Amino acid sequence: MKVRRTRADVRDIPDDRVASLRPARLSARDLVRLGSVGLWARPMRAVLSALGIAIGIAAMVAVVGISTSGQAQLQQQLERLGTNLLTVSTGQDLFGKATPLPTNAPEMIERIRPVTDVSAIGASTAKVYRSDLIPVEESGGIGTYAADLDLLKTLGATVADGSWLNAATANYPAVVLGSTTAAQLGIDRAGPDVQVRVGGEMFTVVGILDPVVLADKLDTAALVGWPAAASLAGFDGHPTEIFTRTADDQVAAVRDVLAATANPAAPNEVKVSRPSDALNAAAAADQAFTGLLLGVGAVGLLVGGVGVANTMVISVLERRGEVGLRRALGATRGNIRLQFFSESLLLASFGGLAGVVIGVIATTLYASTQGWPTLVPGWASLGGMIATVVVGGIAGLYPAIRAARLAPSEALTAP
Repeated sequence: MKVRRTRADVRDIPDDRVASLRPARLSARDLVRLGSVGLWARPMRAVLSALGIAIGIAAMVAVVGISTSGQAQLQQQLERLGTNLLTVSTGQDLFGKATPLPTNAPEMIERIRPVTDVSAIGASTAKVYRSDLIPVEESGGIGTYAADLDLLKTLGATVADGSWLNAATANYPAVVLGSTTAAQLGIDRAGPDVQVRVGGEMFTVVGILDPVVLADKLDTAALVGWPAAASLAGFDGHPTEIFTRTADDQVAAVRDVLAATANPAAPNEVKVSRPSDALNAAAAADQAFTGLLLGVGAVGLLVGGVGVANTMVISVLERRGEVGLRRALGATRGNIRLQFFSESLLLASFGGLAGVVIGVIATTLYASTQGWPTLVPGWASLGGMIATVVVGGIAGLYPAIRAARLAPSEALTAP
């Protein structure tokens, strides 16, 4: 006998029994627990899948962190050395011939009111050799420059070993080597027993410079006093480069008059530059290269997402019996979708978190070896985690829908 329930009969059912007939809703805690159970059941597969996500995120975070740390170091250098340095150098005439600066160009530039410091170097024809046994044609390209005594002050340069030239040593065969020059010649210290040949004379190495950020040509040079260069190293007395410090708020104004002041007869044959502009250009180039590397990291993240999707699809196929049993016990399609979707999110999130940690560690290690401040922008870590969640959600969407579509009878009878 078939019994039919009317609406009145349903209204007579107690509220607690009606509530028990409604599909159960999974809480966030339940979703996390169900998702983690699926991952712990196959830990090796989960680790390998999360590794793809971790590599992509680590690459992106490390690239941003290293680039930001390098730029922070550059900004610190610019703040320490200043952006108010201008350089005047020899140019060319209409026929491409080098035009020397007048011998009194530094004194003329000193008369500009906002100028605070002026120092010059002048190229010599003498080449530098490790000893007098080296053939003349094997100079290694090391040039010699006459240098003013206040050159280090103007450039903000420092001496790594020994001392800088003074009023006494500037008149005698004494030389200060740039950092690259010293390394090329195999010299790691200064002293009275350390000598190199400059032109046809033996010069005593009295100092070795640290790298000069704002005038890197000095790193590959040998510097001697102005009088000694004129008498012993074939220097003609004409400066080839003049370094000028100005008031911070007058850099542009001084730059406009430097050429005419240095060489009034031919101001168009004088080059005026600002070394800090070259450093900023290098920083801009680094940013462009960083964008390229971020694209590579994004590709790695995409590959990791494909790996997560593949893992979840295989998981659905292997767990059809589990899905069928849960459906038979009352789990809705929505419950099944949420279970596998949360599992995909957890898998990707674990990989993303590991990637952020690895990226920060890589940035810290690299920055410490370079002597840079370690700086990882918060947006890079947060953006990495958001990208991870998005990739994990997209990767788990299809497997979750596929699992929810399995009929209980089909899932339970599947091999």
